Amino acid sequence: MPLKHPIFKHITRVVDRLGVEVYVVGGYVRDHYLRRPSSDIDVVVVGSGVAVAEALAKELNAKVSIFKTYGTAMLRWRDTEVEFVGARKESYTPESRNPQVEPGTLEDDQRRRDFTINAMAWCLNGDRFGELVDPFGGIADLEDCIIRTPCEPDKTFSDDPLRMMRAVRFASQLGFDIDDDTFDGICRQADRIKIITRERIAVELNKIMASPVPSIGLGLMRSSGLLRHVLPELDRMSGVERRGKHAHKDNFEHTMKVLDNVAKRSDDIWLRWAALLHDIGKPTTKAYDARHGWTFHQHEAVGSKMIPQLFRRLKLPLNEPMRFVQKMVFLHMRPIVLSEDLVTDSAVRRLLFEAGDDVEKLMTLCEADITSGIDSKVRLYLKNFELVRAKMQDLEERDRVRNFQPPVTGDLIMKTYNLPPCAVIGEIKEVIKNAILDGVIPNDYDAAFKLMESEAARRGIVRPEE
Repeated sequence: MPLKHPIFKHITRVVDRLGVEVYVVGGYVRDHYLRRPSSDIDVVVVGSGVAVAEALAKELNAKVSIFKTYGTAMLRWRDTEVEFVGARKESYTPESRNPQVEPGTLEDDQRRRDFTINAMAWCLNGDRFGELVDPFGGIADLEDCIIRTPCEPDKTFSDDPLRMMRAVRFASQLGFDIDDDTFDGICRQADRIKIITRERIAVELNKIMASPVPSIGLGLMRSSGLLRHVLPELDRMSGVERRGKHAHKDNFEHTMKVLDNVAKRSDDIWLRWAALLHDIGKPTTKAYDARHGWTFHQHEAVGSKMIPQLFRRLKLPLNEPMRFVQKMVFLHMRPIVLSEDLVTDSAVRRLLFEAGDDVEKLMTLCEADITSGIDSKVRLYLKNFELVRAKMQDLEERDRVRNFQPPVTGDLIMKTYNLPPCAVIGEIKEVIKNAILDGVIPNDYDAAFKLMESEAARRGIVRPEE
């Protein structure tokens, strides 16, 4: 018996007394058959959902919130939230995703749902308690791992274009295929996604990014045409260009491999975003040289500068998550260059200093970035990364340069030489910082103070008493 939650018996008692039909519908039903936990309980009443919620709240001495505009009610009982709504049918205008609503039958309500797997319902009335109502074949689609709309796809997606993102998201989360007719409908209606707010799109994007294999969702967005409206920077990375004997790899496909590699190792959503965006500067920096082939010089610097505008447009956080992604994009080539060249102490100190506490995440991203089809090349890079890691651990234990602040501060320089704020203070601090990172002096106060005195004297700056 799927309806084990104690609140269902209470609902049955109330609705049988009121003489109305009531059903659990949507995600709670779907997730039961998928054997996934679900905390969202949506109840459809053939009649007034608000009246049932109020009657149930009185019986349970529970809290209920009424949303008259939408004709819905949210009941809170113990640690459970149940949303009640009256069965309805909807009609839309082309300019808006806000429907015109009128009362309807259970099947009307199921028909307006996005996908067949979300349109199944269990009856809560006593004489039919637990009976499955599945007019659109949701169970069969669950068994076949198919995402399909209950009615004509073009109408479904034109009415509410966010459903296209939800189709992609469910395919990515569940590893399901999108039905051919349904996918063709997404392709035809893709430009309708422009009427959806960026906040709602970002919610779906983050769910795709959090899925076990994010490339499934991003690949479907690209092939359907959604990506060029939502993330055109990523869409432009698709394809291979050839000149003579030279061809560059498909940077979109490469990015998908990197993203999936990171997803295997980390649930950090912003590290996954860094993987998704690490090469977005490549289309802008792409150049061809007849001798050396295709180049993407400074794509990491160009890409990092693109991050704030992209986050702002997508309504993603503009604080620490954005700065983290920007830093990862800017630094992602640094460990790779180190692994190719002689690993010097100076270069590793600078990497530790610039990456700070995020250095381990940066290394995860860089190791994921090795996607060559030549196994021996991958093994060589990963072996070299082990050397970089070992050098980082040794230097961090010895020099303590991660997130370090130079021992001599700007305030100390001003007080020592009675200087007002000026450019020379920053110059002396920069010399001290570079000397520590290059291993010229140790990371301690006495050595830094001595170098400060030397640099001041070189500039003709003396203490007041002198």
